[in-house]
Amino acid sequence: MNDLLKKAIAECIGTFVLVFFAVGTAVLGGGLVGTAIAFGLVIVAMAYSIGRISGCHINPAVSLGMLIAKKMTVKEFFVYVCSQIVGGLLGAVLLFAIIKMAGGNVAVTAGSNLLVGWDGKWEAGKVIAAFLVEIVLTFVFVYVIFNATSEKAAAPKLAGVIIGLTLTLVHLVGINLTGTSVNPARSIATAFGNLFFTGDATALSQVWIFIIAPLAGGALAAVVYKLLHKDDSVESTDAE
Repeated sequence: MNDLLKKAIAECIGTFVLVFFAVGTAVLGGGLVGTAIAFGLVIVAMAYSIGRISGCHINPAVSLGMLIAKKMTVKEFFVYVCSQIVGGLLGAVLLFAIIKMAGGNVAVTAGSNLLVGWDGKWEAGKVIAAFLVEIVLTFVFVYVIFNATSEKAAAPKLAGVIIGLTLTLVHLVGINLTGTSVNPARSIATAFGNLFFTGDATALSQVWIFIIAPLAGGALAAVVYKLLHKDDSVESTDAE
């Protein structure tokens, strides 16, 4: 099988698992701590499953960071992102479909990312706040990925655990603010999933924020890493 195709399938599977299990935990009432832990555990599981195949990005913001750091080609970047979006959409559709078939209710905006304190009104302050939250959270997450997967990492075999714990950390902070995206594929999946299963377009109308801000955070992390760690190199990435 073609190497790039293997990577694409791995990224699709990884993002599917992320949305189905981690977002599923949020939708089914896992609570703040439970949901944060679920996202972290998925990363740990996938890092040690598909990490050796694709690097386990399962997140366009991570892939953009790797592209800027020249750790992947433009072609690979677009293949990765397309695979991540497809995997995320499949995860959301299956998750919401199972809940519906089981007789449960898929709440409006279930598992989606929304503006800070969203009350149905567009306000500049809320948009700016959401952008800042997502940029900061994604920056920290991707910056840790670069350092944990560097050849000079203190504990390279624990990279997956370190990155998973970092994702748990950013979710603990961000869930009550934006629902925590730090991952455009995850936000796109839940936004379209909610539109299809509930008919509500609220999340979809705001999804552009949760595409642009995480990508900006990922790009910033790559630039800062290159400036501060010029002598380091990154072998692989294991992330959301």
